[in-house]
Amino acid sequence: MYRANFYESCCLRCGQIVYQVDRVGPLKDFTFFHSGCFKCAVCGTKLTLKTYYNNQHSQEDKEVYCSGHVPKIGPGHLDGTSVIIRTALNVPKASNLNERSTLNGTNNVGQTLNTPQLDYQYGRFDASALHIAHALRATEIQKKNTKFTENPCSSFRDKDEQTRLEMKHRKEEDDLYRKFIRQREEEDRRIKNEIRDEWEKELERLISRFEKEMTAKKKRSEDTKVLTLRLQQERDDLEKNMTLRRERKKESLTRKLLEHERAATAALVEKQSREMLELINEKRSQYMMAESIYLEPGAQEELAPYPSRAPSPAPPSLAKYHIYSHPNEFAQIDEIAISVAQEDQKTFTDLVRQLVGRCGSDIEKARTIFRWITVKNLNTMQFDENLRGDTPMGLLRGIKHGTESYHVLFKRLCSYAGLHCVVIKGYSKSAGYQPGISFEDNRFRNSWNAVFVAGSWRFVQCNWGARHLVNAKEVPKTGSKLVKTDSLRYEYDDHYFLTDPREFIYEFFPLQPEWQLLKTSISLQDFEELPFVRSLFFRYCLYFPDNNTKAVMYTDATGAATVRIAMPSNMQSSLIFHYNLKFYDSDGDSYDGVSLKRFVMQSVVGNIVSFRVHAPSSGSFLLDIFANAVTPREYLTGEPMKFKSVCKFKIVCEDLQTVMVPLPDCASGEWGPTKATRLFGLIPVTHQATLIFAGRELEIQFRMSCPLTDFMATLHKNGLDSKRLSKYVMHRIIESDEIVIFQLTFPEEGQYGLDIYTRDFSGSSSNEKHLLTHSCKYLINSSKRN
Repeated sequence: MYRANFYESCCLRCGQIVYQVDRVGPLKDFTFFHSGCFKCAVCGTKLTLKTYYNNQHSQEDKEVYCSGHVPKIGPGHLDGTSVIIRTALNVPKASNLNERSTLNGTNNVGQTLNTPQLDYQYGRFDASALHIAHALRATEIQKKNTKFTENPCSSFRDKDEQTRLEMKHRKEEDDLYRKFIRQREEEDRRIKNEIRDEWEKELERLISRFEKEMTAKKKRSEDTKVLTLRLQQERDDLEKNMTLRRERKKESLTRKLLEHERAATAALVEKQSREMLELINEKRSQYMMAESIYLEPGAQEELAPYPSRAPSPAPPSLAKYHIYSHPNEFAQIDEIAISVAQEDQKTFTDLVRQLVGRCGSDIEKARTIFRWITVKNLNTMQFDENLRGDTPMGLLRGIKHGTESYHVLFKRLCSYAGLHCVVIKGYSKSAGYQPGISFEDNRFRNSWNAVFVAGSWRFVQCNWGARHLVNAKEVPKTGSKLVKTDSLRYEYDDHYFLTDPREFIYEFFPLQPEWQLLKTSISLQDFEELPFVRSLFFRYCLYFPDNNTKAVMYTDATGAATVRIAMPSNMQSSLIFHYNLKFYDSDGDSYDGVSLKRFVMQSVVGNIVSFRVHAPSSGSFLLDIFANAVTPREYLTGEPMKFKSVCKFKIVCEDLQTVMVPLPDCASGEWGPTKATRLFGLIPVTHQATLIFAGRELEIQFRMSCPLTDFMATLHKNGLDSKRLSKYVMHRIIESDEIVIFQLTFPEEGQYGLDIYTRDFSGSSSNEKHLLTHSCKYLINSSKRN
């Protein structure tokens, strides 16, 4: 019963729902606060579980106060019956320092913790001290009901020590980069010497042959001129060939050196991250030891601090939506990252302190680092040639040299924040990949991160999370301060932050199976067979209802194959799908002059959208499915919509036994009346199915559930001019019944396509006239027998 109230609680201060990631409490009478609202009710001072006070003289007052503004009654007096110091008076006497620290209570906690010669066996408060009783009770309850660990390192990080360690690391990096430069210079000299020696040998061979030929020609002037010209031409050709060979050698060597340098940099960052975490763990241990003087025996273990050693990989205990349901929950944290990205920092210590200084949990720390990297747009940064490590942009010199990736940088910054992070290597379905490709070489090798937050390892892909839309008219000069203008939008893909393993595995396959973080790992072949989906697929909460849906779909004997995608109920009214079909091995999108789109029928029934492909010939095809979420009002304006790919499939037709004809040349998109109902409120009265069997005449009726005042219908048939068919379709509106009727006559038997368009004048000004917008289409088979 209490657990339900705990998870559905509201902030006492602002009245809004308190999510687990941002919760402080329960406190007095099981009250809760947002971490940002946990301030003194009088002066607004930021409070913690160790510095807040409740009004002990009023049970109705559930507010929190700082030590200077907690309500008191009269001047008061201190004696042996005073609850606040009763325990302190009963402990053995010690040095003046201990006595002062004890009598001053929590107000001198910081001073006491910073005094290393303090003897911890004396002056201990226990849970009966009233001014910390609420804090201990709240901490105990909170730790039992959540796996999120707050403030893994903020309270005990020593800036000076951290900076000294960073300077040591920077010297190691300087030495490593100087080594890289020496190696490149040595290899460059070696190549030049090899090419020079080879050049001299080849040139000597040419001259020797020339001299022999001159001797054989007996020095006739005509022959001498011809031989001289030929020698010059061959010399020029040799010089060009040697230059090309030198460039190819340098290119090959540069790739090898860069691979070596990246590996060396990653190894160095691994070592340095471990040392930074060891420093933080040492300070954490000292901090926890000092804190133990205020806790009863056994209470320290119940606080479940952030682990000092990296845990073994295991599936996360909670799904991502249990941690946060919408990126807006990180709005304030994201603003911090964006603000910090606009400034320059000379040390990682300063950078990370600015990023995580106001974070209340390990999740928020990882979030600010993720957002800082995605905002910084490292792929397009420009650096000065003479970039020193002690300059602001020198922090990112590894990016300049190509030796440090997003993933290595994320790991480095996490170590400064006291977070365990690993770089995972494997395969990804990245740029250039198409469904059906096997991972047989290193073309699609990739790296990503897993960070330990919220009690589990969770995936982060900073490189794929960085999505920037920049106005082409004004491209910002990177490498300088980022200015937030109308031309620069901070776009990112939230899917790649703390991605659930069951979704991540569709795009990334680690070389080490345990880092799949799945309860049951899959093989590389299984990974290749998984449908090729993009992040938008999961953002729209789409899924495949059929277990046999794979990246490569095979047609039946008639050349047909069907891909089905399910939508959640809350997205059915807003999702619009589109598709494109082309040949797999080329960009060709037509067959015998007919668009391949006309060999796909898209339809929607309930929450299932189906794409039935009828291959016009044997061979392989690429089906690309797009989607966009729009409101009916946005769709009615007729403005062009941007569709983004959600998934791709390879359609293979090994043997075609039936000749397929294209569908009538109607507007692209889904068939059937579902879209008309979903977006326009047109409810089919007479024909609910996509396919209609009719005689030579047909009447289709819709009921209008919203005001639509203008309609148009067009008829299409293969081999006939659509303009010629315009006279065979009419419509009329019965306003009293809110019915629109479409009447069709067919000049001949065969298959027809009917397009219906409409526009909405309601809510528009007299000068505003929306374009006619496609609402639905039917496939009609007309014959005398029907």
